[in-house]
Amino acid sequence: QVQLVESGGGLVQPGGSLRLSCAASGSIFRLYMAWYRQAPGKQRELVADITSSGVTNYADSVKGRATISRDNAKNTIYMEMNSLNAEDTAVYYCAAASLAGRSWGQGTQVTVSS
Repeated sequence: QVQLVESGGGLVQPGGSLRLSCAASGSIFRLYMAWYRQAPGKQRELVADITSSGVTNYADSVKGRATISRDNAKNTIYMEMNSLNAEDTAVYYCAAASLAGRSWGQGTQVTVSS
């Protein structure tokens, strides 16, 4: 299973945008990849995912504001989000899955506040 390292989180003003990155320790070519988030006091939820063939899926809460993408050559996935609001404040986790199991990153904090 690959090791995952997220980056790109931080403090963002309402209405702002950010780009999260998730670098894998090995090939992601055949892996299903996803971004999850967990806000304080809430369960972890799926934000967006992308299959090995590039098919994407988004949670209703971010649809139209988020774009997930993958660069297999760099073993990295990304998620760009815009029009951020306070409800987007959470720890964002990268996940990778295959028949062998699922891997999680350590998470990156995103705080939307003025």
